[in-house]
Amino acid sequence: MSAPLLEIDDLTVHFPSAAGPVRAVDGLSLSLARGQTLGVVGESGSGKTVTFLAAMRLLERSRPEIHGRILLDGVDVLTLPAREMREVRGPRIGMIFQDPLSALHPLLRVGDQIAETVRAHRDVGRRDARAQSVAALAQVGIPNADERARQYPHQLSGGMRQRVMIAMALILEPDLLIADEPTTALDTTVEAQILDIIDDLRTRLGIGVVLVSHSLATVADVADTVAVMYAGRVVERGPCEAVFAHPSHPYTWGLLDTVPALGAERSRLVPIPGSPPSLIDPPPGCRFAPRCAYRFDACTRHLPELVERGGGHADACVLPVPGRGARRHRLAPSGEEAAP
Repeated sequence: MSAPLLEIDDLTVHFPSAAGPVRAVDGLSLSLARGQTLGVVGESGSGKTVTFLAAMRLLERSRPEIHGRILLDGVDVLTLPAREMREVRGPRIGMIFQDPLSALHPLLRVGDQIAETVRAHRDVGRRDARAQSVAALAQVGIPNADERARQYPHQLSGGMRQRVMIAMALILEPDLLIADEPTTALDTTVEAQILDIIDDLRTRLGIGVVLVSHSLATVADVADTVAVMYAGRVVERGPCEAVFAHPSHPYTWGLLDTVPALGAERSRLVPIPGSPPSLIDPPPGCRFAPRCAYRFDACTRHLPELVERGGGHADACVLPVPGRGARRHRLAPSGEEAAP
């Protein structure tokens, strides 16, 4: 098998605070193959966005303590000089941020902003850069792209602004696209269109895609593999079909219980009790233990590591595997309930 496009190895990201270090990411390992989509899910504050901002080296103003390795085609981006890292952002890694209205400059036309990205990395004139920006807008499905390129962000709808962000992230043809909640605040129809655009570009360009999302249904539909994060750690990962049809960690069960299912008799969703732990002073042992209905003494004594269960499916849980079998029928990748 070829080497992974992206490999994150034992990454820790700790932010300084008056009360002590905030362990936003704590011993995380992930990998992504070229041409594949990795979905990363979990509650707010689980470390999803911080992980990939670290991969882009966009956390340095906060002066976090970062350890581990983030390899892009075998090169550790954490060790690159600032000048070389600027050549990685954009040409090698593109990122779609959560809120396009705040990510785009309100006083510049969207076409000029995309053209500026081109001119920052390629030796082209203004006219050529503008032509490339218009072509990029057309590629992501924006009609009348030349006219739209002359407009300001506030003149575009939420879906159009998100398409502009996708065009900006992909115009330099990166090897890796990080999509951080790319459909936040969009209606269902526009969300489906945005995800179709990303998936189509992944297929045609052969890029790797990381999709960070709160929506398990979205990830189940578009991702090849999935990582479930909780309190700065991966608690379950594996092929999408295996994780969603046969989840093996109680936190994943809890997340899937919050997903509405068509035709289900249950009228209410089942929330996960309690709140995520403090990342300054996390509980001993498993960080999910205080909220877990299946915990026992060993859960509070040892921090479980990811253990392979077969077929690339791994979890970080000390609950005996036979005790999990009754819960192994949840959301299937097609969006339907998997058979028990």
